[in-house]
Amino acid sequence: MVTTMTEEENKQISKTFPKAERLNSKKLIKELFQEGSSFHFYPIRTTYLLQKDAPAAKPQVMFSVPKRNFKKAVDRNKIRRRLRESYRSNKYLLSEGTNTDFFFVIAFIYTGKEILSFKQIDNKLKTSLLRLKNI
Repeated sequence: MVTTMTEEENKQISKTFPKAERLNSKKLIKELFQEGSSFHFYPIRTTYLLQKDAPAAKPQVMFSVPKRNFKKAVDRNKIRRRLRESYRSNKYLLSEGTNTDFFFVIAFIYTGKEILSFKQIDNKLKTSLLRLKNI
């Protein structure tokens, strides 16, 4: 049996990654790393902070790949693109059935020493998003 989504349902599950969802406030980033909690699913460390006063209804996210592990910018950019694409296609997992009184500020940090395939990164990021959903 094939189920189709109505146009309204399709609009609600937006698979874009607009600027409003990107974490670029230095104040929020500083607060995230000072007061936030984290967990690790190799090779991705997820640091998160719940904000009560919600300026945005959607989570704000940043992605980081340390220069210490990948000297070439090409490699860092490739990993960052894979992380962003995985988040963009799976962010609905985070928004399903969550309370709108707060929002997440999230940092995904790639801690691996080797470049993994998109499929492997996607599986780990899905696991991280599911864990965040249950918080």
